[in-house]
Amino acid sequence: MSLDRRALITAAAATGALAAAPAIAKESPMPRLYPVLEAIIAAWKQQDVEGVLALVTDDIVWRNSSGYAPAIKGKPAMRAALEKMKAMIEPGSNTWRIFDHAESQDRLFMEGVDEFRLTTGQHVAIPYAGSLQFRGALVSEWREYFDGRISADMKAGKPITDEVKEMLDRPIAK
Repeated sequence: MSLDRRALITAAAATGALAAAPAIAKESPMPRLYPVLEAIIAAWKQQDVEGVLALVTDDIVWRNSSGYAPAIKGKPAMRAALEKMKAMIEPGSNTWRIFDHAESQDRLFMEGVDEFRLTTGQHVAIPYAGSLQFRGALVSEWREYFDGRISADMKAGKPITDEVKEMLDRPIAK
């Protein structure tokens, strides 16, 4: 039995299969926000505070504590927070990475792990999810969600749990 291509195309068009293909392709545009996050990550891995700040608005709102501390508001406050964090992290030890991300209009959703070594020697790996709101090409609001108990335990010297270790070996997003 031979396959009649014209009959197959006609049947596909009649069922709407061909009409749906362009719509599906339109749902997956090239990311335009994720490269900004990649640049932020690259700057932070170098502990380049000014490099991170170059990618946020002057009135940035950074909710980096999962709600247990007030938001950091404005570049001067973010600079102070990043400088404090930088002083606690061993240079070159940061392996912050993103496992999954999705864009919706001017918002980037992400899931990843912030992993580093403190200058006091503790190995910290914090799985988290978050979102970045953009105004143009700059981040205007940054929200992070993570379990603060995991972070506090590791910063106090407790070992990384097996559950967290399982989360660390996922492929990095492209």
